[in-house]
Amino acid sequence: MLIRDYTDADWAQVRPILADVITAADTFPYDPRWPPETVREVWVERPPGRTSVAVDRDGAVRGTAKMGPNRPGPGSHVATASFMVAADARGRGVGRALCEEALDWARRQGFAAMQFNAVVETNTAAVELYRRLGFTVIGTVPEAFAHPERGRVGLHVMHRRL
Repeated sequence: MLIRDYTDADWAQVRPILADVITAADTFPYDPRWPPETVREVWVERPPGRTSVAVDRDGAVRGTAKMGPNRPGPGSHVATASFMVAADARGRGVGRALCEEALDWARRQGFAAMQFNAVVETNTAAVELYRRLGFTVIGTVPEAFAHPERGRVGLHVMHRRL
């Protein structure tokens, strides 16, 4: 699996991944009614942030990540990141590869820590992966996410020093 910077030419393969995850509405706090232009504007980071893709041997994009400062100004020493993986690539290490590469990128950029602001508590695969990579849940906002099947569930804030 190759992790590389996103290019505009990747959009045709990234868009369906984002659309599937956002439409499912069970792991990501993005509005399923957003048009593709809004999704692209929200997902594709501008410097000092970065967007990356995970590409398999055949050149197919299997996942994508976005990363950058969690907050501007006095909060800019803490990074944040988000990850989406194609449905047929889940459980095959794509998310882990994207997350490890994002952590490496953040270290190289001089960030002191990484924080995830809204990890849906019922997204157990992501929560467990982040824990294995050294993140801890530092708080949970109760009933902050409207899950389509489970109703209102919490959003974890997860953190790890770099």
